Amino acid sequence: MRTALVIGTGLIGTSAALALAGRGVTVHLRDHDPASARTAAALGAGTDAEPEGRVDLAVVAVPPAHVATTLADAMRAGAARGYLDVASVKGGPRRDLEATGLDLTSYIGSHPMSGKERSGPLAATADLFEGRPWVLTPTRDTDTEVLNLALELVALCRAVPVVMDADAHDRAVALVSHTPQLVSSMVAARLEEAEESAVRLCGQGIRDVTRIAASDPRMWLEILSANPGPVADVLAGVAADLDETVRSLRSLQSSDEEKRRDGAAGVEDVLRRGNAGRARVPGKHGAAPTAYETVAVLISDRPGELARIFADAGRAGVNIEDVRIEHATGQQAGLVQLMVDPKAAPALSQSLQTQGWSLRTP
Repeated sequence: MRTALVIGTGLIGTSAALALAGRGVTVHLRDHDPASARTAAALGAGTDAEPEGRVDLAVVAVPPAHVATTLADAMRAGAARGYLDVASVKGGPRRDLEATGLDLTSYIGSHPMSGKERSGPLAATADLFEGRPWVLTPTRDTDTEVLNLALELVALCRAVPVVMDADAHDRAVALVSHTPQLVSSMVAARLEEAEESAVRLCGQGIRDVTRIAASDPRMWLEILSANPGPVADVLAGVAADLDETVRSLRSLQSSDEEKRRDGAAGVEDVLRRGNAGRARVPGKHGAAPTAYETVAVLISDRPGELARIFADAGRAGVNIEDVRIEHATGQQAGLVQLMVDPKAAPALSQSLQTQGWSLRTP
């Protein structure tokens, strides 16, 4: 691939353009808001000048409701040898495009499974897709050359290609992406009118659960409007669990011993099923989940402290598999939780203590 046209210079489009431009592809940028395209160009994502001829690949990065129209316009103009969209919903846009009667052999649907709470070109990074799944939804009509262009795009963005049926993809993202967004927002909504004294008690658990609730509501309304059925199906299952859990918790309040046992069994059931489901979430680099041991270190909120603790861990010959920071309420300090191989934890703990670090029980 030598040339590409990215239509839509938000987070995903600009990130893809940055990755392509950084690997020698000549990228042209187009957006309904020229200022957005200029911003992306200023970031090094390409040029906002129109291509002089047909490009190798047109990447359409617009909201799902506008995918079919944008693709149809580009295809009628003969803008590229191949066409690809990156919308988070695949079945609906494909059917809308089929309704135009255009030859779709040069088109393939796709969805990079990566993003941020922030949107727009200023949130874009060239490494946004590295190591992340990138779903491709070819059909029997998809031309081999177009599939190869899509695979080249994924490789240049250093993502991992995953081939799926479009409707199967939509059911999958309803479960692993769209429903979690709504559930996170619902939990965060409980905080809106909460007492200030309660909100001040927020710890890492509530921060983890509500992190994605900071996402742009307008963007998510567009996504959910394109995939309402599968999301509603998943939420119906969640609602059934909620109803049963509420019933169980009410039973725990009863003075009847049998009802309390029944309530405890109901709560335990949902917690255990949660354990089982969480255990299926892929681990590091998409591999099977791995159980790490946590070494928690008290750290002050001063420049260079994180770099120092990582350097000390490196001198101990221990690889940090993951890291979390829990800030202390009302203090310029916190706990850095270093997740490491269980066999390496004792050596790391001893080495860090020797170097003056204070360890805590996580």
